[in-house]
Amino acid sequence: MFLIIPGSLVLGFFFATQLQPLIQAVPYLFAYVTLTMAIGCGVEQLRTVMKRPGIMLWTFFLAHLLSPAIAYGLGAALFGAHSPYVIGLVLFTIIPLGVSTVLWVSMSGGSVPLMLAMVVLDSLLSPIVVPIAIQLLFDTAIEVKPGPMMMDLLLIIVLPTLLGIGLYELSRGKLQEAVKPYSAPLSKLCFVAVVALNASAIAPHMAQLQEDMMKLIPLVIVLVGICYGVGYIGTMRSDARETQITVSYATGMRNISLGIVLALAYFSPLAAVPVVLSILIQQPLATVHHYLLHNLNKNKAGVTPGR
Repeated sequence: MFLIIPGSLVLGFFFATQLQPLIQAVPYLFAYVTLTMAIGCGVEQLRTVMKRPGIMLWTFFLAHLLSPAIAYGLGAALFGAHSPYVIGLVLFTIIPLGVSTVLWVSMSGGSVPLMLAMVVLDSLLSPIVVPIAIQLLFDTAIEVKPGPMMMDLLLIIVLPTLLGIGLYELSRGKLQEAVKPYSAPLSKLCFVAVVALNASAIAPHMAQLQEDMMKLIPLVIVLVGICYGVGYIGTMRSDARETQITVSYATGMRNISLGIVLALAYFSPLAAVPVVLSILIQQPLATVHHYLLHNLNKNKAGVTPGR
């Protein structure tokens, strides 16, 4: 991801003129990426979450209520409440949890079934969560179109997710492994195309971006780091180590390509800039977070009772 994402951005900037006519294909490409994620989850994983509704609700509160409030406050303080950058910062925090979270949760010793099910459920809820959150925060500042946004989310998130779950159940979980040699590379190519096409849409605004990057990049780094911290600190009272790991990754990583799609479809192209920057930042910070979790857990294991 460290090579693919920057490479896709550079590709989009350099070939902006040639790629811009293809921007309308982005939702369809993204729908395919969603489908490949969903065929790895069945009804049983969803039942796992429903047996632990408290964890699920608390994660969604931290990710989609507390984190957006922090993003809005930081962005408004630095750029003003009406800045498109503030919209992008908030959009990063209210879009669904990212599927790549599952990989990091697995490597760090978290609960993969819980994480995968939360990603699917959060995606299914996105047509309700995203428009309402934007309406509440920006109703007086920008024109929000919740109806068309909900319809788009239904088409590019909910329907592919339901189709993927249905295919998982029909194949009894065997479909993903059977098609993985073909679906996984194609999914990555679709992701590259999504990033490159959206970079081509941002390219005409590069002159203005150069003036703002010195403030925007540190702000995005701080915000993404805070999102990881919100999940970790928010579950410190939990006795289950895997719960703390799972929730901290869930609150720190988002479905960034969806954020780019929404930013460009409904707001100024500048609103997509913080979302694009988040792509570059959330994966390296996931590595840092993994390192910190490893050392924190090692220190806890080394503490002997009575000493």
